[in-house]
Amino acid sequence: MKYLFLSVLVFFSITVQAQITYDRVYVDYDSAWQYKNLKLIPIRQKKGIDDQLPGVVSLSQAIQKGYATISERGTASTENVHFLRINNNSDKSVLISSGELISGGRQDRMIAKDTILVPTGKDQYVPVMCVEEGRWTEKKEKKFVYSDFANNHLRKALDLEKNQVLIWREINSQLGQGDIKSTTLAYLSRNVDKKLAPLNDEYFKYFQNKFRHTDSTIVGFVCVSGDRIIGCDIFATTGLFYGQLEPLLKGYTDEAVFFGAPVSLPDKPVKEYMDKILTDEKSQEEFVKYNGKIFRQDGKVIHINTF
Repeated sequence: MKYLFLSVLVFFSITVQAQITYDRVYVDYDSAWQYKNLKLIPIRQKKGIDDQLPGVVSLSQAIQKGYATISERGTASTENVHFLRINNNSDKSVLISSGELISGGRQDRMIAKDTILVPTGKDQYVPVMCVEEGRWTEKKEKKFVYSDFANNHLRKALDLEKNQVLIWREINSQLGQGDIKSTTLAYLSRNVDKKLAPLNDEYFKYFQNKFRHTDSTIVGFVCVSGDRIIGCDIFATTGLFYGQLEPLLKGYTDEAVFFGAPVSLPDKPVKEYMDKILTDEKSQEEFVKYNGKIFRQDGKVIHINTF
């Protein structure tokens, strides 16, 4: 069977700049927010830039609104573990990002590749990785539930290694480090852990409230914990960013709770880091090649993620 990721022909009928650089955005160091072990620095569109892509929703929005449904491709683990079927039943295009988690089915999965699903009315298949090594249920399939983004350690293992064994190794390391008990070795077992879940919720509510009480010019952020930059996510438009905001925050707050330390990194090294991403296309390409990924559609940058 042929698995086709459809290019979006009408998706860019509206003018959108091809690249994400300092020509279009700036890092707002003066508006940084910090809660315990996590510092978040917003990245905003410059005045006069108003790129939008109407008709595009995130996967979490599509599932919540009933635009899209997720199901298993089949019952045999060997042939089906690395694919999920997604039906886009709306007139919207759906942005799907690597690192997004889907729980349930025959086992929990993580989206393995950024893509955009246009409304075709047909089955579309998305590559995934297993994040629950000890379960494959052939007889009874659980309902799939959208479960936010993985933390940056696991996203990095996915994007840089693209290896199932190394992903399981990272999950098992985190379960052991956090003393998280899971009979099926499920990454998402952390969400019901009595130690981690309340802390994650505490961090999340703080930053959620901050975003609710600021303007809507943000297209991304860079985050710091301890003496290191833990990651950066930037989107082509404010609409794409806000569609992914809360699921992304869940991943970053988990990273800070699980691996974080009191923030000690000054702004200077953060600026040097961001210069490598945003100064120009050439330096961006060189840096991201070894430190993250760029998702393009028809030659236009949609999402940059770095570690």
